[in-house]
Amino acid sequence: MDIAHFFKPHATALKHSTGLIKSIYTDDFPDLDEIDIVIFGVNEYRNSISKSGALHYTHIINEILPLHAVGFQPRIADLGYIEHGFTIEDSYFALSAVLDVLLKKNITPIIIGGSHDLSLAQFKGYQNLEQTINMVCIDAHIDLNPEETTLNASNFIGAIVLHEPNFLFNYSHIGFQSYFTPQALLDTMDKMFFDYYRLGYFKKAIERTEPLIRQADMLSVDCSAIRCADFKAQEQASPNGFSAEEMCQMMRYAGMNDRMSSVGLYGYLNSKDSDGMSAALLAQMIWCFIEGFYARKHDFPSRSSDDYLRFHVLIEETQQEIHFYKSKKTNRWWMEVPYPSTPNTKFERHTLIPCSYEDYEACTHNEVPDRWWQTYQKLM
Repeated sequence: MDIAHFFKPHATALKHSTGLIKSIYTDDFPDLDEIDIVIFGVNEYRNSISKSGALHYTHIINEILPLHAVGFQPRIADLGYIEHGFTIEDSYFALSAVLDVLLKKNITPIIIGGSHDLSLAQFKGYQNLEQTINMVCIDAHIDLNPEETTLNASNFIGAIVLHEPNFLFNYSHIGFQSYFTPQALLDTMDKMFFDYYRLGYFKKAIERTEPLIRQADMLSVDCSAIRCADFKAQEQASPNGFSAEEMCQMMRYAGMNDRMSSVGLYGYLNSKDSDGMSAALLAQMIWCFIEGFYARKHDFPSRSSDDYLRFHVLIEETQQEIHFYKSKKTNRWWMEVPYPSTPNTKFERHTLIPCSYEDYEACTHNEVPDRWWQTYQKLM
């Protein structure tokens, strides 16, 4: 499929480029040969909370172009933007079709939205890969409302969970704020064995997000996760949220994740960005992802490799032995979760899941980590 017909080029003048983006769509659509990462926008807001909005994509690209590649040689193309279709379904189809092509070419897309429901189309882009995937979402709200039947930016997770064929293995939610979240919704998340963590849990140590992000194939970020003081150009502004520095750190974690194959940044509203600082933060978040991408270590554990330290911890109460792996390259940790050994099981690659030193410490005190239990119950 030729994806060029989905995109529109920049119609206004661009700033001088330092070379971070090698190819920019102004006249001819970029050649995707020898490209690692592409950046593009999606101008679709009809399913947002306010049912309105517009993406001035060139404004964001103009904040990226002056940034420098420091310590890496980028191979990045800008594809312009996808204009909203005649119907919302047309916009979803365009985004998922574009991702299908890019993922098969082993090109990592960075999507700048658009409302957060576009995450559904991002997810559907994986459908033809014939593998299960993990999704992580950074958002102040958990966009799952079983009582709401109309698809929109506040309940699209239900459509992902119920999608057929079902290729979602795990969903992790980072940074929800309790006063926005009814207990019934958390009960529903528990029943599906999904991970969810409050904002305050990460405020104590942002590095706690790293194992969650490292397990994901796709990342979806709602700008509402960022506190209003650092990001004004959003629809659901709140005085609390992640800081600019914390968001950039999480984006670097995402870039360093060997499995991360698409990133969506949703909810930016140009109409509320009078000083351009929100667009500047988006640009720096993207830069941090790119820098992490070119610092990947490809250190997923191998049982036969000497590049890992192995630890075996016996839980006294259950007599369950949990195996841990620590990379000598990066000091990152994984833990092994057993599952029924059957030929051709589609969950085989999920037997080793990322974890932290905290998880290992918990096991040495006879406490089984929550994420180990959740994964174990999924596999059984």
